[in-house]
Amino acid sequence: MDRFVKQGQGRRVTILGSTGSVGANTIDLIEHHNKRAPGTYRVTALTANANAQELSVQARKLRPEFVAIADNAHYAELKAALSGTQIEIGAGAAALEEAAARDADWVMASIVGAAGLRPTLAAVRRGATVALANKECLVCAGDLFMSEVRRSNATLLPVDSEHNAVFQCFEAHHASAIEQITLTASGGPFRTWTLAQMESVTPEQACKHPNWTMGAKISVDSATLMNKGLELIEAHHLFAIAPDRLSVVVHPQSIVHSLVSYVDGSVLAQLGSPDMRTPIAFTLGYPDRIEAPTRRLNLADLGQLSFEAPDTVRFPCLALAQDALRRQGGAPTILNAANEVAVEAFLARKLAFSGIPRLVESVMRQCETSGRSPASVGEALELDDLARTMAVRLLPN
Repeated sequence: MDRFVKQGQGRRVTILGSTGSVGANTIDLIEHHNKRAPGTYRVTALTANANAQELSVQARKLRPEFVAIADNAHYAELKAALSGTQIEIGAGAAALEEAAARDADWVMASIVGAAGLRPTLAAVRRGATVALANKECLVCAGDLFMSEVRRSNATLLPVDSEHNAVFQCFEAHHASAIEQITLTASGGPFRTWTLAQMESVTPEQACKHPNWTMGAKISVDSATLMNKGLELIEAHHLFAIAPDRLSVVVHPQSIVHSLVSYVDGSVLAQLGSPDMRTPIAFTLGYPDRIEAPTRRLNLADLGQLSFEAPDTVRFPCLALAQDALRRQGGAPTILNAANEVAVEAFLARKLAFSGIPRLVESVMRQCETSGRSPASVGEALELDDLARTMAVRLLPN
């Protein structure tokens, strides 16, 4: 990063999904560093799904070249809000891809869900450094996505706290000596609840994560432990690790973010306070480390850290994801699509919390797929659409 500053350019950055929690934290870090050293980061493009108001506020502060909103219905609102700024404005799926294709050194890919696949690939295909916060890219089309990363010579940096932790502990030159990768899970807000208690869970309760501040969708995924299952699939592709060498442990304090075990019995772990600005800062400054205004970890104050095995009886979404990972092919794509429909229905109060895994399991059972992974973006999105259609049809009236 220093080389850009020394050249007086600043690092050019694009944020795909700038109004979400990861995007907002990224902007917080950019503003923090630009206050201390003006021009350290220059924003090329920002995108949002439908929050035109927040996107316009961000754009007026950061003055990007281009902004895009996915929902065409909010184009007029965004255009009016940015009147007189000279910022280019786009709307729709093609505009998101245009934002990703703009000339930026570093791209934060934090669009939620399968909708982030095409824009993130647009950034990858021009060989950018991509900070990946959209796990669905690898869940929906992992083989294809990683093939494009290699072909384009892009730099892919994981932003999820767990994968970022593994990345920091992963000795690539000793990859054959890695015995196990263990992702930690907080257990979510219902870690100690019974199945009977979880029958009456509300969206408000599910979105109240004990340690992290996240968007609604990922908060619900964390509450069902589906998020940890999706992260296992993501880790499989990111680190080329076989499914049977990937595991999960519940760690309620969210201090140890992941562990890498080696054949000599050594276990390397990355620790830190639960704050997304830490992994974002790691990727934003990469290959250098940059300062982040996060709470520093004090182990004496913590006193103790605890760990326990995940309960797949009370949290069957984790088992469903593990099964999809073992089956591979199109199974992870179907899993993710069905889950996105289920979570949306739960948040809209059209499906019970306990109905989320039941719906996902039904779709996975009924949706036929070959053992082959999607060979193109079109194939991946076609399978995604098929699973979504079936999930909607199976929703209770």
